Amino acid sequence: MKKSLLSLIGALLWLPLFAQEPSHEAFIIKNLDANTERYSKAAREIWENPELGYLEFTSSKVLIEELKTAGFNVETGLSGMPTSFLATYDKGGPVIGFLAEYDALPGLSQDAVPYRSILVDGGNGHGCGHNLFGTAVVASGIALKEWIDANNIQATIKIFGTPAEEGGAGKVYMVRDGLFDDVDAVINWHPGDRNAANASTCTAVMQGYFKFHGQTSHAAGAPERGRSALDGVEAMNMMVNMMREHVDQESRIHYVITNGGLAANVVPDYAVVEYMVRHPDVTEVKDMWKRVINAAEGAALGTGTKVEVEVVAGIYGLLPNETLAKTMHKNLSTVGGVEYDDEEIKFAKEIQTTFNTPRVPPLSVAKDIQPYKLSHFPASTDVGDVSYVVPTVGLSTATWVPGTAAHTWQAVAADGMSIGYKGMMVAAKTMALTGKDLILNPLLIKEAKKEFDERLGGLEYEPLIGDMAPPLHFRADQNKVK
Repeated sequence: MKKSLLSLIGALLWLPLFAQEPSHEAFIIKNLDANTERYSKAAREIWENPELGYLEFTSSKVLIEELKTAGFNVETGLSGMPTSFLATYDKGGPVIGFLAEYDALPGLSQDAVPYRSILVDGGNGHGCGHNLFGTAVVASGIALKEWIDANNIQATIKIFGTPAEEGGAGKVYMVRDGLFDDVDAVINWHPGDRNAANASTCTAVMQGYFKFHGQTSHAAGAPERGRSALDGVEAMNMMVNMMREHVDQESRIHYVITNGGLAANVVPDYAVVEYMVRHPDVTEVKDMWKRVINAAEGAALGTGTKVEVEVVAGIYGLLPNETLAKTMHKNLSTVGGVEYDDEEIKFAKEIQTTFNTPRVPPLSVAKDIQPYKLSHFPASTDVGDVSYVVPTVGLSTATWVPGTAAHTWQAVAADGMSIGYKGMMVAAKTMALTGKDLILNPLLIKEAKKEFDERLGGLEYEPLIGDMAPPLHFRADQNKVK
């Protein structure tokens, strides 16, 4: 009796200690809160060194060093891409993948201020927030790794460093090479102007250059001897613009002339136009791309020039997974949105005055969590190809002032200061908690895979790029005369 009483007293004395043990959720959130400054500095370093696709040497190095320091095994230069990497922490169990992006956009140089202030004329800028994207993924992966260690859990974390999302589609080459074959689920996110975790679809896309070759001559003295490559480009553009009337209304066709010649009095022998063709249905994209090629060949025939087609990227739309999305929405709701301090409110109000729209949402949107839904957005991402080989989920958070459009200087400004960092940490926490749920609940992975198979409907994934090598020169020489 005395022994039993002593045991009971001992157990009661231990109860407060057990009560103080942090939950799995609290452990992860506390870990990320404690490292907010560290990750904000990493995001700022990438923001200060904006690098274009396939040229992200400094940006990828910042993330790789964080992962190596945390104990990940890092491989670099995968799938023929020098700035790609795969960081692995292998403790057996389910394999959870994360996607990191870190490329910038050309021509969007901007200081982190609420008015137009170019840092470098013609310079690059993180107008899509990939400095935050890659950093949040690394933060969530490291937090999950430390949670695994603290709780002696069997699980494997793989962080894929994927170059050139903004044209070049680095993920497609990693998918083609089978790097996702052993992954059970993939988690990613994207900066935005609000907080949402939906099961989303988007548009598939084909992208490439149409390079016209003609014959130079004096434009006034001997025009009959010239064959204008620019004429070929303009004739092609005219035909494609007429084609717009006869495509599905969800189609998107964009082009820009990247080289139109050097002097008005010289018939240009070389001209280039870049095209992007989009549609939610990948089969429609394939059909439109063939029609655009036909227009190019017809233009070349009619202008006495020759045309060379160089495909830069071909990507699928997103295959949604509601099983994963609902789990991520639950975690986003737990984490909550972004709350501004007084300085951030001042910054946000000033930057909203620069928006070219009559409808500006209230700043409270940054704090709100959008209702869950099955959604579609008309842009594209090479995450789509990943989603066709493994169940994939993503979210967006309010890294930008509400009402900000992507690919703008206003987005660049927020990406380099505290508003962007706060949204980044919301994403990091949500992704890490979602990874935790997948690891602790094998049935969740099983259900996600079942839904994946049903949505795939027996479709055999085939990359739109065929066997082409990564276009490492895409951003490096897109404006050079050849």
